Amino acid sequence: MNQFTCNVEEATFDERVIAHSHTTPVVLDIGADWCSPCRVLKPLLEKLALQYNGQFLLAKVDADENMRIAGRHQVKGFPTAIAYSHGQITDRFHGAQTERFVREFLDRLITQHTA
Repeated sequence: MNQFTCNVEEATFDERVIAHSHTTPVVLDIGADWCSPCRVLKPLLEKLALQYNGQFLLAKVDADENMRIAGRHQVKGFPTAIAYSHGQITDRFHGAQTERFVREFLDRLITQHTA
């Protein structure tokens, strides 16, 4: 973990996701250890969090331990990535995606956040 990523659970969700998204966009990554596509997406998001150098915070959620967060976000499959900006959900995708797709998702989020 680094300063651009954090683990989130029920008790820390409001502070680490909602409150933080008012200053910096947050990407909520909801996944599970047993999920193969999650094991592809998580390292990609972690790499991009470093490359984007703080332009967004990657908030990682273990769905098995935090089913309420997954339920509240109506997650239908893993992994699910949800973009937060100014306390609101602005975008989402699920499944492992290409780096190009994820970069476009992040660029949209950052542009919307600063507009």
